Amino acid sequence: MKMVTKSVVVLPYDEHWEHAFIQIKDEIQEALGSLALSIEHVGSTSVRGLSAKPIIDIDVVIKDYSLFDAVVRALGEIGYHHEGDLGITAREAFKYSGKEYLQKHHLYVCPQDSAELKRHVAFRNYLRANPEAVREYSRIKVEGAMLYPNDIEKYIQHKSPFIEKIYREIGI
Repeated sequence: MKMVTKSVVVLPYDEHWEHAFIQIKDEIQEALGSLALSIEHVGSTSVRGLSAKPIIDIDVVIKDYSLFDAVVRALGEIGYHHEGDLGITAREAFKYSGKEYLQKHHLYVCPQDSAELKRHVAFRNYLRANPEAVREYSRIKVEGAMLYPNDIEKYIQHKSPFIEKIYREIGI
């Protein structure tokens, strides 16, 4: 799968990311109501002190796929369009339009038993509890952005050994 993002910009942690997430979450929660079990801020912007690309990653958790058509309709009414799973089972991607007032974000919908959801949350929680890992991951991400400023795939390859090491450590 070819990534859409071309240039790689990694910034120091920004307190605004949490507020940006809440603004997006509130809009999604209002549209989905009880269809969403939770709306999780995942990815690097969700970890205090972690350098990140300034893009908010969000996983909407639903009970199971029996609700998915209703979720697609509700999100469609507020400008989100289903893109498919983009090669990752049980993680449905959504693109959006007309959201210039919100920070750039990636939106995914996952059933509660999704392996990818479990990975996202476990990785986030591990980093939140391990400041030394946050420092090391920040260093690796900044280094990767400097080495590969115009190649997102090489940037991802650069940070993958660290991510895989953490996955092994937490048993995922």
